Amino acid sequence: MINIWRKKFILSHSDQPTTVEDIRPTENDYETLDAKTFEAIEAEALFHAINQTQTETGRLTLYRSIARPAQDAIMLQQKQIALREMESDPQLYDAITKFVSKTASGEKSLKYLLYGEFVGGLTTEDPSSRTDKLEFGGYGYRQYVDGTEFAVDLVEGAAQIPQPQSPYLRTLLDAFRDFGRSRIYALMQGPAYVSGSKFKSQKEKSAFDLFSRFRPSLFKLVPIVTFFAASYGILFFFQNFMPQFNVSYIGYGILALTVPVFPILLLAMGVSDRDSIIYPLRKQFRESPELAKTVEAFGMLDELLSFCRYGQSLVGDKVLPQILDEKQHRLTVIQARNPLLIKSIPDYVPNDIHLDQAGRVLIITGPNSGGKTAYCKTVVQIQLLGQIGCYIPATQGQLVPAEHLYYQVPDPGQLSAAMGRFGHELQRTKEIFFNATALSLVVLDELSEGTTFEEKMTISEYILKGFHKLGASTLLVTHNHELCELLQKDSIGRYLQVEFMPQGPTHRMIEGISKVSHADRVASAIGFSQRDVEAHLERQGGNH
Repeated sequence: MINIWRKKFILSHSDQPTTVEDIRPTENDYETLDAKTFEAIEAEALFHAINQTQTETGRLTLYRSIARPAQDAIMLQQKQIALREMESDPQLYDAITKFVSKTASGEKSLKYLLYGEFVGGLTTEDPSSRTDKLEFGGYGYRQYVDGTEFAVDLVEGAAQIPQPQSPYLRTLLDAFRDFGRSRIYALMQGPAYVSGSKFKSQKEKSAFDLFSRFRPSLFKLVPIVTFFAASYGILFFFQNFMPQFNVSYIGYGILALTVPVFPILLLAMGVSDRDSIIYPLRKQFRESPELAKTVEAFGMLDELLSFCRYGQSLVGDKVLPQILDEKQHRLTVIQARNPLLIKSIPDYVPNDIHLDQAGRVLIITGPNSGGKTAYCKTVVQIQLLGQIGCYIPATQGQLVPAEHLYYQVPDPGQLSAAMGRFGHELQRTKEIFFNATALSLVVLDELSEGTTFEEKMTISEYILKGFHKLGASTLLVTHNHELCELLQKDSIGRYLQVEFMPQGPTHRMIEGISKVSHADRVASAIGFSQRDVEAHLERQGGNH
């Protein structure tokens, strides 16, 4: 049996449901991707590019895969096997699709039950107009019925799916079956019996237990009949036992006074049910590991379906990369295309990626606007897609899951007067270096900016040699061809440059080190060349 479960489930056992804000990496809470890398590689946009889930749980599951990708190579291999089985078995694919589609409509009802706030009253209201919290009128009866029915539907619906062959899918379906055998499921399936603060399912209750059956409705037969029987008893008493005093009208008066008491009695029963039954029961539901796994499995099935749809939507080559279980990171991809740009640029120029033992340090040179940054983002985004078990837009690929993904870019918005640009960027490089391992993928967009050329050369050299010794896969984008030549002497690195033709960049990466600059071409393209400056000065002079 493979372990496919996360340490923290999507289903929250707190009093608030899980949101993307709870999953997104922060400065102090991250795993493979830190918050700066998450932003730099456009992970949020990547999520939206591949997201074709149908449920909120599936959406959160996929978002978590992107924000906190798995590092277990064996699990990722099994996830790919499951994906291939679904695509090769139409009956299985259709059954899972129907199951997710059919149950998706009731998904919110469980969320409302587990995390709703029931404010009382005789009516219920939908929370669609509320954005701050899930607040409902009533006492939670409707939410209890709908939410528990959804849980039952999950178990019954999953039972209709044919038994798959892949361990990953079998583990997911086993979660539904295990939940169906649990005590919490028995309570949700009903009836539930209550005595004080204790609850029992029908299986647990014996004939001698003094437990009353919980009926999730404000209108309960026994209390209502008792109330009206008592009212009738009062009237009957005055009419039949005190006629000699001719005060039977008192009975009618007392009966009239009891009529307004009836709705108060109902509301009191509602408050009691909410506070002593529904709230305590749902706390047990939220804390149930079996229910959490079931909700998790539901989201993971939807995630797999999303991968299938994403793969079908890709125009051009696509592949599930081979996942390698090794102690050092490597990534080899043939004809890789950028997952975010291929839809807006149909003729996107593909490039190969080779990060392996022979070229663990990859240095990319070339003029601006040639595609260096797009290439680096393609590398990291391809790694990320492969590391969540998804298709990548390429013809071939193989990768080792990365323990850390780091992407350093200039961040002028965070400069401090005490450090300046050089100190701030060096601090980020230090943070990456001391956390990187042989299983890391690191992208550095320039090094040691904001200092003299001599210092830049010295610092950049020892940093690159340090990453090389660590064994991390390291990409450096630089205009510093002197640094490349220095490292080449020690046989460190593989070197790519942007290919330029007379008419401009081809966006292809070719071997070599670029020593040319196209700054004037870029300046001319935006209207700020030397000629543009001189022309502007002449016009200004003519105006005086």
